[in-house]
Amino acid sequence: MTLESFEIVRVLLLSAVAFVVAFAWAPLLIRILQEWKMGKTIRTEHDAPVFAKLHAKKEGTPTMGGILIWGTVLFLTVVLYHIAPFLSEVSVLARLNFLSRGETLLPLGALVASAVVGFVDDYFNVRGIGPKGGGLRMRHRILIYTAIAVVGAWWFRVKLDWDLLHVPFMGDFNVGIWYVPFFILVIVATAFSVNEADGLDGLAGGTLLTSFGAYAVIAFAQGRYDLAVFCGVILGALLAFLWFNIHPARFFMGDTGAMSLGVTLGIVAMLTNSAFFLPVIGFVFVLESSSVIFQIGARKLFKKRLFKSSPIHHHLEAIGWPEPQIVMRMWVISMISAAVGVSLVLLDALV
Repeated sequence: MTLESFEIVRVLLLSAVAFVVAFAWAPLLIRILQEWKMGKTIRTEHDAPVFAKLHAKKEGTPTMGGILIWGTVLFLTVVLYHIAPFLSEVSVLARLNFLSRGETLLPLGALVASAVVGFVDDYFNVRGIGPKGGGLRMRHRILIYTAIAVVGAWWFRVKLDWDLLHVPFMGDFNVGIWYVPFFILVIVATAFSVNEADGLDGLAGGTLLTSFGAYAVIAFAQGRYDLAVFCGVILGALLAFLWFNIHPARFFMGDTGAMSLGVTLGIVAMLTNSAFFLPVIGFVFVLESSSVIFQIGARKLFKKRLFKSSPIHHHLEAIGWPEPQIVMRMWVISMISAAVGVSLVLLDALV
Protein backbone atom coordinates (compact mmCIF):
# COMPACT_ATOMS: atom_id res chain seq x y z
CA MET A 1 0.00 0.00 0.00
CA THR A 2 1.37 3.44 -0.93
CA LEU A 3 1.75 6.21 1.64
CA GLU A 4 -1.11 8.23 0.17
CA SER A 5 -3.40 5.20 0.12
CA PHE A 6 -2.68 4.54 3.79
CA GLU A 7 -3.29 8.18 4.67
CA ILE A 8 -6.66 8.05 2.91
CA VAL A 9 -7.51 4.99 4.98
CA ARG A 10 -6.38 6.81 8.12
CA VAL A 11 -8.60 9.82 7.42
CA LEU A 12 -11.68 7.76 6.56
CA LEU A 13 -11.21 5.17 9.30
CA LEU A 14 -10.70 7.66 12.11
CA SER A 15 -13.62 9.77 10.84
CA ALA A 16 -15.81 6.67 11.14
CA VAL A 17 -14.38 5.83 14.58
CA ALA A 18 -15.09 9.38 15.77
CA PHE A 19 -18.68 9.06 14.58
CA VAL A 20 -19.18 5.74 16.39
CA VAL A 21 -17.61 7.01 19.63
CA ALA A 22 -19.59 10.26 19.62
CA PHE A 23 -22.82 8.52 18.65
CA ALA A 24 -22.35 5.99 21.47
CA TRP A 25 -22.08 8.52 24.29
CA ALA A 26 -24.42 11.22 22.91
CA PRO A 27 -27.53 9.82 24.74
CA LEU A 28 -25.59 9.88 28.02
CA LEU A 29 -24.55 13.50 27.45
CA ILE A 30 -28.12 14.52 26.60
CA ARG A 31 -29.37 12.81 29.78
CA ILE A 32 -26.75 14.56 31.92
CA LEU A 33 -27.59 17.96 30.43
CA GLN A 34 -31.27 17.34 31.08
CA GLU A 35 -30.68 16.22 34.67
CA TRP A 36 -28.47 19.22 35.37
CA LYS A 37 -31.18 21.44 33.83
CA MET A 38 -28.87 22.94 31.23
CA GLY A 39 -31.80 24.11 29.12
CA LYS A 40 -31.54 26.92 26.59
CA THR A 41 -32.88 30.29 27.72
CA ILE A 42 -34.74 32.14 24.98
CA ARG A 43 -34.34 35.92 24.90
CA THR A 44 -37.34 37.88 26.14
CA GLU A 45 -39.88 39.50 23.86
CA HIS A 46 -38.65 42.91 25.01
CA ASP A 47 -35.06 42.24 23.85
CA ALA A 48 -35.85 40.31 20.66
CA PRO A 49 -39.60 40.10 19.97
CA VAL A 50 -39.39 38.33 16.60
CA PHE A 51 -36.85 35.79 17.81
CA ALA A 52 -38.78 35.14 21.03
CA LYS A 53 -41.99 34.45 19.11
CA LEU A 54 -40.32 32.09 16.65
CA HIS A 55 -38.32 30.12 19.20
CA ALA A 56 -40.47 30.08 22.33
CA LYS A 57 -41.11 26.35 21.85
CA LYS A 58 -37.36 25.65 22.13
CA GLU A 59 -37.14 26.99 25.66
CA GLY A 60 -35.54 24.37 27.90
CA THR A 61 -33.88 22.29 25.17
CA PRO A 62 -30.42 21.31 26.48
CA THR A 63 -27.50 23.37 25.25
CA MET A 64 -23.73 22.66 25.50
CA GLY A 65 -24.07 19.86 22.92
CA GLY A 66 -20.71 20.96 21.50
CA ILE A 67 -19.12 18.98 24.34
CA LEU A 68 -19.91 15.90 22.25
CA ILE A 69 -17.71 17.14 19.41
CA TRP A 70 -14.61 18.46 21.15
CA GLY A 71 -14.85 15.83 23.90
CA THR A 72 -14.72 13.06 21.30
CA VAL A 73 -11.85 14.70 19.41
CA LEU A 74 -9.85 15.16 22.62
CA PHE A 75 -10.55 11.61 23.79
CA LEU A 76 -9.45 9.97 20.53
CA THR A 77 -6.37 12.18 20.23
CA VAL A 78 -5.18 11.39 23.77
CA VAL A 79 -5.93 7.66 23.53
CA LEU A 80 -4.16 7.17 20.18
CA TYR A 81 -1.19 9.25 21.31
CA HIS A 82 -0.67 7.28 24.52
CA ILE A 83 -1.10 3.80 23.09
CA ALA A 84 1.28 4.42 20.17
CA PRO A 85 4.53 4.01 22.22
CA PHE A 86 3.41 0.57 23.44
CA LEU A 87 2.91 -0.75 19.92
CA SER A 88 5.33 -1.83 17.26
CA GLU A 89 6.33 0.97 14.87
CA VAL A 90 5.08 -1.10 11.97
CA SER A 91 1.73 -1.69 13.68
CA VAL A 92 -1.23 -0.09 11.95
CA LEU A 93 -2.63 1.05 15.31
CA ALA A 94 0.62 2.84 16.17
CA ARG A 95 0.45 4.74 12.87
CA LEU A 96 -3.08 6.00 13.62
CA ASN A 97 -1.73 8.59 16.06
CA PHE A 98 -2.22 12.05 14.54
CA LEU A 99 -0.97 14.36 17.30
CA SER A 100 2.06 16.29 16.04
CA ARG A 101 3.65 19.58 17.08
CA GLY A 102 3.77 21.04 13.61
CA GLU A 103 0.22 20.24 12.50
CA THR A 104 -2.32 19.34 15.21
CA LEU A 105 -1.07 20.37 18.65
CA LEU A 106 -2.04 24.02 18.20
CA PRO A 107 -5.54 23.47 16.73
CA LEU A 108 -6.27 20.84 19.39
CA GLY A 109 -5.13 23.15 22.19
CA ALA A 110 -7.14 26.05 20.77
CA LEU A 111 -10.20 23.79 20.36
CA VAL A 112 -10.12 22.76 24.02
CA ALA A 113 -9.21 26.19 25.42
CA SER A 114 -11.96 28.02 23.54
CA ALA A 115 -14.41 25.20 24.34
CA VAL A 116 -13.80 25.75 28.06
CA VAL A 117 -14.48 29.48 27.68
CA GLY A 118 -17.64 28.70 25.71
CA PHE A 119 -18.71 26.20 28.38
CA VAL A 120 -18.43 28.88 31.07
CA ASP A 121 -20.41 31.32 28.94
CA ASP A 122 -23.12 28.71 28.29
CA TYR A 123 -23.28 27.87 32.00
CA PHE A 124 -23.64 31.53 32.97
CA ASN A 125 -26.37 31.93 30.36
CA VAL A 126 -28.34 28.93 31.61
CA ARG A 127 -27.99 29.96 35.26
CA GLY A 128 -28.84 33.61 34.57
CA ILE A 129 -25.42 34.87 35.64
CA GLY A 130 -24.10 38.06 34.10
CA PRO A 131 -25.61 41.21 32.58
CA LYS A 132 -29.35 40.70 32.02
CA GLY A 133 -28.78 37.02 32.77
CA GLY A 134 -27.08 36.57 29.41
CA GLY A 135 -23.65 35.24 30.28
CA LEU A 136 -20.38 37.02 29.54
CA ARG A 137 -20.46 40.54 28.11
CA MET A 138 -19.59 40.80 24.44
CA ARG A 139 -16.44 42.81 25.14
CA HIS A 140 -15.27 40.19 27.63
CA ARG A 141 -15.87 37.42 25.10
CA ILE A 142 -13.94 39.33 22.43
CA LEU A 143 -11.05 39.90 24.84
CA ILE A 144 -10.89 36.24 25.85
CA TYR A 145 -10.99 34.87 22.32
CA THR A 146 -8.49 37.51 21.23
CA ALA A 147 -6.17 36.26 24.00
CA ILE A 148 -6.52 32.72 22.64
CA ALA A 149 -5.73 34.04 19.16
CA VAL A 150 -2.67 35.87 20.52
CA VAL A 151 -1.34 32.59 21.94
CA GLY A 152 -1.92 30.98 18.55
CA ALA A 153 -0.13 33.82 16.76
CA TRP A 154 2.78 33.50 19.20
CA TRP A 155 2.94 29.75 18.49
CA PHE A 156 3.17 30.41 14.76
CA ARG A 157 5.89 33.07 15.09
CA VAL A 158 8.01 31.45 17.84
CA LYS A 159 7.39 27.70 17.80
CA LEU A 160 6.84 27.26 14.06
CA ASP A 161 8.94 30.27 12.96
CA TRP A 162 6.18 31.24 10.56
CA ASP A 163 5.32 34.67 9.20
CA LEU A 164 4.61 33.61 5.62
CA LEU A 165 1.32 34.86 4.21
CA HIS A 166 0.00 33.45 0.96
CA VAL A 167 -1.90 35.83 -1.31
CA PRO A 168 -3.99 33.90 -3.86
CA PHE A 169 -2.49 33.76 -7.35
CA MET A 170 0.23 36.24 -6.33
CA GLY A 171 2.58 34.23 -4.14
CA ASP A 172 4.00 34.06 -0.62
CA PHE A 173 5.11 37.08 1.37
CA ASN A 174 7.03 37.35 4.63
CA VAL A 175 5.00 39.95 6.52
CA GLY A 176 6.94 39.86 9.79
CA ILE A 177 5.11 41.20 12.82
CA TRP A 178 2.04 42.03 10.70
CA TYR A 179 1.30 38.34 10.65
CA VAL A 180 0.15 38.60 14.28
CA PRO A 181 -2.77 41.07 13.84
CA PHE A 182 -3.83 39.28 10.66
CA PHE A 183 -3.87 35.96 12.52
CA ILE A 184 -5.92 37.46 15.36
CA LEU A 185 -8.42 38.99 12.92
CA VAL A 186 -8.94 35.69 11.10
CA ILE A 187 -9.44 33.67 14.30
CA VAL A 188 -11.76 36.08 16.10
CA ALA A 189 -13.82 36.88 13.00
CA THR A 190 -14.26 33.20 12.15
CA ALA A 191 -15.24 32.28 15.71
CA PHE A 192 -17.96 34.91 15.97
CA SER A 193 -19.20 34.29 12.43
CA VAL A 194 -19.65 30.58 13.14
CA ASN A 195 -21.41 31.48 16.39
CA GLU A 196 -23.91 33.62 14.48
CA ALA A 197 -24.86 30.55 12.41
CA ASP A 198 -25.73 28.56 15.54
CA GLY A 199 -29.38 29.56 15.60
CA LEU A 200 -31.41 26.84 13.89
CA ASP A 201 -31.47 23.05 14.30
CA GLY A 202 -28.58 21.62 12.30
CA LEU A 203 -27.48 24.90 10.71
CA ALA A 204 -24.08 25.41 12.33
CA GLY A 205 -23.32 21.69 12.40
CA GLY A 206 -24.05 21.15 8.72
CA THR A 207 -22.17 24.20 7.48
CA LEU A 208 -19.17 23.41 9.71
CA LEU A 209 -19.23 19.91 8.26
CA THR A 210 -18.66 21.16 4.72
CA SER A 211 -15.99 23.65 5.84
CA PHE A 212 -13.94 21.10 7.76
CA GLY A 213 -14.45 18.64 4.92
CA ALA A 214 -13.01 21.20 2.53
CA TYR A 215 -9.99 21.78 4.73
CA ALA A 216 -9.46 18.04 5.14
CA VAL A 217 -9.07 17.87 1.34
CA ILE A 218 -6.79 20.92 1.29
CA ALA A 219 -4.59 19.61 4.11
CA PHE A 220 -4.33 16.22 2.42
CA ALA A 221 -3.41 17.81 -0.93
CA GLN A 222 -0.62 19.73 0.86
CA GLY A 223 0.72 16.56 2.46
CA ARG A 224 -0.36 17.65 5.94
CA TYR A 225 -1.78 14.23 6.70
CA ASP A 226 -2.07 14.61 10.49
CA LEU A 227 -4.05 17.81 10.00
CA ALA A 228 -6.28 16.08 7.44
CA VAL A 229 -6.97 13.31 9.96
CA PHE A 230 -7.69 15.91 12.65
CA CYS A 231 -10.29 17.53 10.36
CA GLY A 232 -11.69 14.06 9.61
CA VAL A 233 -12.11 13.27 13.31
CA ILE A 234 -13.99 16.56 13.76
CA LEU A 235 -16.15 15.57 10.77
CA GLY A 236 -17.06 12.23 12.34
CA ALA A 237 -17.96 13.83 15.66
CA LEU A 238 -19.97 16.53 13.86
CA LEU A 239 -21.98 13.90 11.98
CA ALA A 240 -22.89 12.19 15.26
CA PHE A 241 -23.85 15.57 16.72
CA LEU A 242 -26.05 16.29 13.71
CA TRP A 243 -27.89 13.00 14.19
CA PHE A 244 -29.31 14.43 17.41
CA ASN A 245 -29.33 18.09 16.39
CA ILE A 246 -31.40 18.02 13.20
CA HIS A 247 -34.96 19.29 13.53
CA PRO A 248 -36.39 18.88 16.11
CA ALA A 249 -33.10 19.13 17.98
CA ARG A 250 -32.54 17.12 21.14
CA PHE A 251 -29.76 19.49 22.13
CA PHE A 252 -28.03 22.61 20.83
CA MET A 253 -24.36 23.19 20.11
CA GLY A 254 -23.91 26.20 22.38
CA ASP A 255 -20.87 28.48 22.56
CA THR A 256 -18.75 25.58 23.81
CA GLY A 257 -19.18 24.07 20.35
CA ALA A 258 -19.70 26.98 17.96
CA MET A 259 -16.95 29.26 19.27
CA SER A 260 -14.39 26.48 19.70
CA LEU A 261 -15.00 25.06 16.23
CA GLY A 262 -14.89 28.57 14.76
CA VAL A 263 -11.52 29.24 16.39
CA THR A 264 -10.24 25.86 15.20
CA LEU A 265 -11.46 26.41 11.66
CA GLY A 266 -9.60 29.70 11.51
CA ILE A 267 -6.39 28.10 12.79
CA VAL A 268 -6.66 25.27 10.24
CA ALA A 269 -7.04 27.91 7.52
CA MET A 270 -3.85 29.60 8.76
CA LEU A 271 -1.96 26.30 9.01
CA THR A 272 -2.80 25.51 5.39
CA ASN A 273 -1.90 29.10 4.43
CA SER A 274 -5.26 29.50 2.75
CA ALA A 275 -6.93 32.09 4.98
CA PHE A 276 -7.91 34.28 2.02
CA PHE A 277 -9.99 31.39 0.70
CA LEU A 278 -11.81 30.93 4.02
CA PRO A 279 -14.59 33.47 3.19
CA VAL A 280 -15.37 31.41 0.08
CA ILE A 281 -15.27 28.03 1.82
CA GLY A 282 -17.27 29.36 4.76
CA PHE A 283 -19.50 31.66 2.73
CA VAL A 284 -22.57 30.94 4.88
CA PHE A 285 -20.70 32.21 7.95
CA VAL A 286 -19.83 35.40 6.08
CA LEU A 287 -23.47 35.78 5.07
CA GLU A 288 -24.66 35.31 8.66
CA SER A 289 -22.21 37.73 10.28
CA SER A 290 -22.61 40.31 7.51
CA SER A 291 -26.36 40.38 8.04
CA VAL A 292 -25.80 41.19 11.72
CA ILE A 293 -23.28 43.92 10.92
CA PHE A 294 -25.57 45.51 8.32
CA GLN A 295 -28.54 45.30 10.68
CA ILE A 296 -26.64 47.05 13.47
CA GLY A 297 -25.27 49.64 11.04
CA ALA A 298 -28.70 50.44 9.62
CA ARG A 299 -30.18 50.84 13.08
CA LYS A 300 -27.36 53.10 14.27
CA LEU A 301 -27.14 55.25 11.17
CA PHE A 302 -30.68 55.30 9.77
CA LYS A 303 -32.84 54.14 12.71
CA LYS A 304 -34.25 51.43 10.45
CA ARG A 305 -34.05 47.65 10.21
CA LEU A 306 -32.81 45.94 7.07
CA PHE A 307 -34.18 42.60 8.28
CA LYS A 308 -37.10 41.60 10.46
CA SER A 309 -34.56 39.83 12.64
CA SER A 310 -30.89 39.00 12.38
CA PRO A 311 -28.85 36.94 11.59
CA ILE A 312 -30.42 36.35 8.22
CA HIS A 313 -31.75 32.87 9.04
CA HIS A 314 -34.09 34.46 11.59
CA HIS A 315 -35.27 36.95 8.95
CA LEU A 316 -36.10 34.04 6.64
CA GLU A 317 -38.05 32.43 9.48
CA ALA A 318 -39.93 35.68 10.09
CA ILE A 319 -41.07 35.92 6.46
CA GLY A 320 -42.43 32.39 6.55
CA TRP A 321 -39.69 29.95 5.51
CA PRO A 322 -39.92 26.67 7.47
CA GLU A 323 -36.87 26.01 9.65
CA PRO A 324 -35.82 22.75 7.92
CA GLN A 325 -36.06 24.46 4.53
CA ILE A 326 -33.74 27.27 5.63
CA VAL A 327 -31.23 24.82 7.06
CA MET A 328 -31.19 22.54 4.03
CA ARG A 329 -30.77 25.44 1.63
CA MET A 330 -27.92 26.83 3.71
CA TRP A 331 -26.33 23.38 3.59
CA VAL A 332 -26.61 23.41 -0.20
CA ILE A 333 -24.99 26.85 -0.37
CA SER A 334 -22.20 25.72 1.95
CA MET A 335 -21.54 22.63 -0.18
CA ILE A 336 -21.23 24.70 -3.35
CA SER A 337 -19.08 27.38 -1.73
CA ALA A 338 -16.80 24.73 -0.18
CA ALA A 339 -16.41 23.04 -3.57
CA VAL A 340 -15.55 26.37 -5.20
CA GLY A 341 -13.12 27.21 -2.40
CA VAL A 342 -11.27 23.89 -2.64
CA SER A 343 -11.11 24.24 -6.42
CA LEU A 344 -9.57 27.72 -6.10
CA VAL A 345 -7.01 26.49 -3.58
CA LEU A 346 -5.95 23.63 -5.84
CA LEU A 347 -5.84 25.87 -8.92
CA ASP A 348 -3.79 28.42 -6.99
CA ALA A 349 -1.26 25.70 -6.14
CA LEU A 350 -0.74 25.06 -9.84
CA VAL A 351 0.07 28.69 -10.65
